[in-house]
Amino acid sequence: MNDEVFRVKFWGTRGSVSVSGPEFKRYGGNTACIEVQCGKNRLIFDTGTGVRQAGEALTREGVDQVEILFTHCHYDHIIGLPYFAPLYNPMMNVRLWSGHLAGIMTTREMVKQFMRPPWFPVEPEICKACLGFRDFRSGDVLEPFEGLTIRTDSLNHPGGCIGYRIEWAGRVLALIYDTEHEAGKLDPVVMKLIKDADLVIYDCTYTEDEMPRRFGYGHSTWQHGVLLAQAAKIGKLALFHHAPSRTDDELDAFEHLARQRFAGAFAARDFQVIDL
Repeated sequence: MNDEVFRVKFWGTRGSVSVSGPEFKRYGGNTACIEVQCGKNRLIFDTGTGVRQAGEALTREGVDQVEILFTHCHYDHIIGLPYFAPLYNPMMNVRLWSGHLAGIMTTREMVKQFMRPPWFPVEPEICKACLGFRDFRSGDVLEPFEGLTIRTDSLNHPGGCIGYRIEWAGRVLALIYDTEHEAGKLDPVVMKLIKDADLVIYDCTYTEDEMPRRFGYGHSTWQHGVLLAQAAKIGKLALFHHAPSRTDDELDAFEHLARQRFAGAFAARDFQVIDL
């Protein structure tokens, strides 16, 4: 294995709620879940419905340690956690991290609140994996493994949300979702997280025409993502967190328009793999 491999796999690219049907076939219907491979290390960002298949794949590959980092705990970002097979494997080590509820609720408390009757038949104690829970605060720098640096900061989203900047082997990946922009302004927090990144995964739930009706929902647009990409001089921009009603044809059109303004833009698809 290449010790410096930096690979991103999208297991879920949809926002709000999972979808199915022929009009969503190409881009997929799983909610937010991103696997990041840094050398031999595996990280999962958010456990939307896509994490079920991610867990099956990790099991097949014989991976025995996984870090799970949450941006926040709205349903579409956590709903798949109880179906993540490595949790029930006694040979697995799983660490779960969160920082958006710092001072309000620990990571352990968050998982236990969600994974228990009547919301789920059993509690986390049934898990056979070696579970670890890590709490951090926005602004903390995380170093889960030697050589891996993860910078954190707060995004503009109801209930709080963490943005991540992952630095590995001289390359940078930024995860900026869920977040809402202010018209005519480039958020300095976002700009700091994405500056000169090789790949930015950005919240493109809405269009600018839709924003006046969606203000306060905590999401952004592909148009604003392009402005950020141009200003921060990034390499590639992944349009992410697709609205559940957004069809394949609509996402094709958005991707085409975005590429006319920023050549490195693309609409992320379930199961897509990007090497940095």
